[in-house]
Amino acid sequence: MGSCSFSVGFLLIFFVLSPNVDAFVGKYGVNYGRIADNLPSPESVVTLLKAAKIRNVRIYDADHNVLTAFKNSGIEIIVGLGNEYLKDMSVNEDRAMDWVKENVEPFLPSTQIRGIAVGNEVLGSNDHELWEVLLPAVKNVYNAISRLHLTEKVEVSSPHSEGVFGVSFPPSACTFKEDILQYMKPLLQFFQQIKSPFYINAYPFLAYMSDPEHIDINYALFKSNPGIRDSKTNLHYDNMFEAQIDAAYAALEKAGFEKMEIIVSETGWASHGDESEAGANVQNAKTYNYNLRKRLAKKKGTPLRPKVPIRVYVFALFNENLKPGPTSERNFGLFKPDGSISYDIGFTGLKSSAPSLSLLSLKGNGLGGWFSSSHLIVLMICVSSLLLISS
Repeated sequence: MGSCSFSVGFLLIFFVLSPNVDAFVGKYGVNYGRIADNLPSPESVVTLLKAAKIRNVRIYDADHNVLTAFKNSGIEIIVGLGNEYLKDMSVNEDRAMDWVKENVEPFLPSTQIRGIAVGNEVLGSNDHELWEVLLPAVKNVYNAISRLHLTEKVEVSSPHSEGVFGVSFPPSACTFKEDILQYMKPLLQFFQQIKSPFYINAYPFLAYMSDPEHIDINYALFKSNPGIRDSKTNLHYDNMFEAQIDAAYAALEKAGFEKMEIIVSETGWASHGDESEAGANVQNAKTYNYNLRKRLAKKKGTPLRPKVPIRVYVFALFNENLKPGPTSERNFGLFKPDGSISYDIGFTGLKSSAPSLSLLSLKGNGLGGWFSSSHLIVLMICVSSLLLISS
């Protein structure tokens, strides 16, 4: 009896100390930014994502080391074509073809590249030259994947910031800015034609930070609050995130694209910021991301689109220590550079509190495969059985 108890106890200790693989249910993805000099290798990132059961990732370039690491991982990835390429791509269809042949086609199908984000927040910026070249660049990239017969596998899109909207409160009043609409409408017409969704970067954090005196922090964090009622639609909103999405739906409807789906390409909350960055702290970041996760797990829609589950890419996977700008820009990560969690929202990071069970160190020793598979469980049972027999 004593030996049997030891065997069971040994296995129980193993399961308690080993990293807890806690699935994020719902329509959950993450942005994997890499403006840093201290991040884990892409191979370790794949291990982290698998442990978290996150299967949807966006990157902001088409780095070959990353794409190679994601080979046969089962993780779907959207690559980015940076704003700096747009002018060249807009006037040179061959350049677009070369880019796709170099950065997308060779990695398919082993690396599940599911989309190309052409530019980022272009129409919300002040660079009017980029406004003009965005649509031609999008078309040339799409034509390239079409000629390569990849349109059934790879989507073409372009994410936008909240800066494309004029009035956005209440949600039903939201419209695109007049000066942007002349560029937005043809872009939306093309996306409708190729069946691409509207990607929006929605940040209650930024809205709260801009006006903390008049915005209820609980409304921004999905916490209990009176909420707001849209007098036109009579819809009630108990959180800003869903109000922002429905505002985007309202703007699309007014522009003539009421059937277009919305995907949130970025949302998140900074865990640290400058003195002037209201609300940027660990507790608020933890609360926002935890409550967002719970919301997405319900697989429900917004008040305006209750039957359309919300799909979200959270910003971001890691803190990025080389990002320019205010302190908050470097502190959106769910994980620290060593693979440990920034705060607890249900993940167990690559780095366990028990150093001997760090997946990063095990992977480095060539044992990561054992610890990431059921073979180790079998090994432990065999060891326990031998101990029992020997006693």
